Amino acid sequence: MRIGIVGYGTAGQAAAIFLARAGHAVEVFEQSPQLRPVGAGFLLQPTGLGVLAALGLDGGAFACGARIERLHGETTSGRTVMDMRYADHAPDCFGLGMTRGALFELLHRCAGSLASVRTGARIVAVDARAGTLDEASGVRHGPYDLVVVADGAHSALRAQGGIAQRDPVYPWGAVWCLLPADDWPHAAELRQRYDGTRTMIGALPVGLRPDDAQRRWLTYFFSLPGEQVESFDAPALARMHAEVARVWPELVPLVRAIDEPAKLNRARYRDVVLRCPWRGRAVCIGDAAHAMSPQLGQGVNMALLDALALADALAHHPRLDEALAHYARSRAGHLAVYQRLSRWLTPLFQSDHVVLGKLRDIAFGPSGRLPFARGQMLKILTGTKRGWLR
Repeated sequence: MRIGIVGYGTAGQAAAIFLARAGHAVEVFEQSPQLRPVGAGFLLQPTGLGVLAALGLDGGAFACGARIERLHGETTSGRTVMDMRYADHAPDCFGLGMTRGALFELLHRCAGSLASVRTGARIVAVDARAGTLDEASGVRHGPYDLVVVADGAHSALRAQGGIAQRDPVYPWGAVWCLLPADDWPHAAELRQRYDGTRTMIGALPVGLRPDDAQRRWLTYFFSLPGEQVESFDAPALARMHAEVARVWPELVPLVRAIDEPAKLNRARYRDVVLRCPWRGRAVCIGDAAHAMSPQLGQGVNMALLDALALADALAHHPRLDEALAHYARSRAGHLAVYQRLSRWLTPLFQSDHVVLGKLRDIAFGPSGRLPFARGQMLKILTGTKRGWLR
């Protein structure tokens, strides 16, 4: 088939590789004038690592990533809220912290050689019936046998097909940046510190950057209400430093390097649910189809799984409508679990609801030590919970 992909993030890159390797002619449209990664460092779960293995890229990921063996979250008083070790889920199970740039380069080395990638091409309309794409410049591309919409959480295209069921912006977001991990003592752990539901600070080892193969890095993130994320300025930076000193003194030497607001990136989240991810010749994948809060750390992993599932469906069903229907069914249960969990759990960590924070601090630690609850938490963490009853 002739396939057009909108967006060159993780979902678009992985889909381009899978589909081009299957023999399809793939063209990718990226609105940025330069090919570059966008977003914070992230945690690859066993599910996402499995997709990279299917692409033959797991070795490259291990070389530049940071092996994560534990997720630990505690309050300012030292009360443990979460303490989950991957090995308790399965022997030699682990996550992999990576910079967005490292994964981007890893996928780009393959996708860039297999597919045609057009930069500076802002697609503003898709005709799902005709299989055409319209640029903001007025140029029309296509027709394509299949259009893959992978333009991210803030997709401008998903609403055009009438398939969006919900698409609100979360009231909270975060500022984040990469910090040198030279003296950080928790090299194999995602660490978080909470003070109620209004303060959440995190540090995730993410390995190497593509432009610096000598130094290892952390992704630092600081939770804020959405309007404060958008207006983050010098007074806000001073307040952040004071809050870090109060809540997590161990981080102060690292965070001291953030001496101006421009050194922090802004992140806002959406809660996207589609009635159906496809219509006619167009299908949505990745965050364009199911953006959610990063609280469960599944975004990149879901994008990779989508790309694999779409390629598999197309390989086993000669009719496009049958293939896309199969793709939707194959992903529905897994996505529904994480979309709902993300929506329910996020207010426990990022909200104005003081009572929720107190309930979380009281209940999470003890329940996490119960065998059944702990097993379920580990399945959720590793991305392997495929349904509510299995």
